[in-house]
Amino acid sequence: MQSKTTGIILHQVKYSDNQSIISIYTREFGRMSYVVRGANRKKSAIRSALLQPLSIVEIDVNHNPKRDIQNIRDMRVVVPFHQIPYDPIKNCLALFITEVLHKTLKYSECDEDLYLFIENSICELDRCKKGIGNFHLIFMAKLACQLGFALDMGNKNGFKYLDLMNGIFEKQKPLHLHYIEGKAVSVFKNIFELDYNCLDELVMNRKQRVETLNNLVEYFRLHLPDFHSLQSIEVMKTLWD
Repeated sequence: MQSKTTGIILHQVKYSDNQSIISIYTREFGRMSYVVRGANRKKSAIRSALLQPLSIVEIDVNHNPKRDIQNIRDMRVVVPFHQIPYDPIKNCLALFITEVLHKTLKYSECDEDLYLFIENSICELDRCKKGIGNFHLIFMAKLACQLGFALDMGNKNGFKYLDLMNGIFEKQKPLHLHYIEGKAVSVFKNIFELDYNCLDELVMNRKQRVETLNNLVEYFRLHLPDFHSLQSIEVMKTLWD
């Protein structure tokens, strides 16, 4: 069935000298794998520049729900980036976000709300001017909410501990090791409450930012069993040295 949909480039694996398998999170079909042929050739309808991480594209496809790998007939950019490819910090953030999405978005039916959230977040990253060092933290917090494991904010004030396993604030230390305490609790709470237009309101030094990122990664691991180590996390920890 010939179809047209928008999608977000997540991952690319070279399959042969002139073929690559591209993972795209689409608005209509969810996450899908597509074969792209000859992207490095001058006369190719799909150029390699279109396949950069987080590129927002429109694709014409021959969709067959019974196939694991689909065919793309054509691809074009629908949201041109103005900063992500050229700003070193934003480019690193894009690579990190791509890896997070690659490890969290499974091959399943479409979720339009989730797709629109991701697309909007990418656009926010491209135009963001203030508080860029907090973007990936708030993105992960918002993604957790989209995926169904938001913090329980019903009792968020005056509690010393945050139980990462259950996503709840506690007055007493949990009986397991997956919790945070002290200042880290208020920071973690704040990133789940702030929006992208308030990035600069979250003031942290490098140590606090790294600690918060580590806590977020642990939170994801506890709630997503297949969420393993992130290769790009060490780069993220050095960006604001």
